[in-house]
Amino acid sequence: MLYLKTLIIVVQLLSALGVIGLVLLQHGKGADMGAAFGSGASGSLFGATGSANFLSRTTAVLAAVFFVTTLTLTYFGSYKPQTSAGVLGAGPVPASAPAAGASAAAAPTSAPVASSAPGADVPK
Repeated sequence: MLYLKTLIIVVQLLSALGVIGLVLLQHGKGADMGAAFGSGASGSLFGATGSANFLSRTTAVLAAVFFVTTLTLTYFGSYKPQTSAGVLGAGPVPASAPAAGASAAAAPTSAPVASSAPGADVPK
């Protein structure tokens, strides 16, 4: 489980860095880093608008990977395994239960409280 968490964290960091880099490379309204790599040139590898589409699609894919890894890490962080019932099936003894006979003599007796719940007056 530890290796899986480590792998997901590495994928999340790489996707975050990829999204940051690709957003900086995209062509904006002015001459930015995208213009330095010829994002609007018609003789480029992807065509006239191919590089913009390629960058925006890759950014969207990396953003989706980042979103999925974040949700997965959230799930793993909130996961708490159930305690085992043991071989005999007896669960753990609650800490608030008094020891048998230890405080039975010291406990004050009080009158039973009337309840409006059905079956409350039936002895056990």
